[in-house]
Parts: sequence; C-alpha cells; structure tokens
Amino acid sequence: MIINEPAIAYGKGKYSIEEYLELENAATEKHEYYRGEIFAMSGNKSQHNIVVRNLLTNLTNWLDGKPCQPFGSDARVHVEKNTLFTYPDVSVFCGGLESLNNDDFNFLNPTIIFEVLSDSTRDYNRNAKFKLYRDIPTLKEYVLVEPETISIEAFRINDSGFWELREYEDMQQSIKLRTIGVTLALKEIYKNTKLTSGDIAK
Repeated sequence: MIINEPAIAYGKGKYSIEEYLELENAATEKHEYYRGEIFAMSGNKSQHNIVVRNLLTNLTNWLDGKPCQPFGSDARVHVEKNTLFTYPDVSVFCGGLESLNNDDFNFLNPTIIFEVLSDSTRDYNRNAKFKLYRDIPTLKEYVLVEPETISIEAFRINDSGFWELREYEDMQQSIKLRTIGVTLALKEIYKNTKLTSGDIAK
C-alpha cells in the first residue's frame, strides 16, 4: 500500500482509536492510524500485486495443514504498544489469532510480516515502520520485497535476541523462513513478473 499524507477530510486533527475504528469500518478505502493521525492508503502497481499474490499462494501451499496461516492486506494489524493500525501486504499468524478486545479483526500476534515496497513506502517500511513493528512481541521475521528489481531483505531475530539481515539478489536463491519451516524460492516470488523473462532474470 502507498501511504499518503494524513487524512484531513474528516475535519479533525487528532482521533482516538475508537473514532478511527468507527470511521474505518464505514470507509471504502483503507487508512493507517498512528498516535491520533489517520493516513490514507492507495492502490498499487501490477508488479506489486503479482508479488503479493505469489507470496500468498506459496505460503498457503507450504502451510496447509500446519498451525500457521497467511493473510493478505485485508488483515489489519494493531501494535498495542505504540498505537499503530496498519494493513501489511502479507502476514503469517501461528498458534491461533489474537485480536483487540477479541474483535476477530484487529490482529495482535503476527509471526512474520512481508511488505512489498514502492517508491513512496520504501524508506518508511525499512526504517520507521520496522521500528514500530518491532514492538510486536510475537514478531520473529520481517521481509521486504522489491517488486521492480530482484532484491529482498529478510530480517529475523537471532538466538541472541537481535535482529539480523540477510539480502537476496539472485533469482536462483531461496529464502528460509526459519520460524515457520518454509523455504521460498525467489523464482516463485517473482513468477509472472517482468523480472522472470528475457535477460533480466539472473
């Protein structure tokens, strides 16, 4: 999703969480919330959508019959510690879903989050948003995917409790999601994109 400037059409500078949820439930478009401000989220380009679809398809196949399940951007995630409400491109939940006030909608316990990047969200997802996501106690891995080039950054918590980064830039590589025991091949993540045709693919 592309994050735009704070939404001011509602005619108010700051909103409570309750006000945001009420507005969001009636909205036709998605909005992100953080510390009283509401931010509009707009659509994505085709390459972005293809990569998201590939991630969901492969994760669904891998996790079939296992205690973890993937969700797309319709799943809203809430970070209680810092107030963020947002819609990750793909999130994986293990061991059951926990939600705010048991509402079965504002989910609290993702194990892995994937964000597919765009020009407007790249810096935000890599820096400020990642910092906000790290306040989720259950989060173990965070994966950033560039849809227009072969480039993936996979962060995970190591045995010492620190986040470490592994980068992937070769179509022959695979990402091992250690937390859920899944291996994703880059050629499957980028399947049917312009990167898998001609001399672009490595």
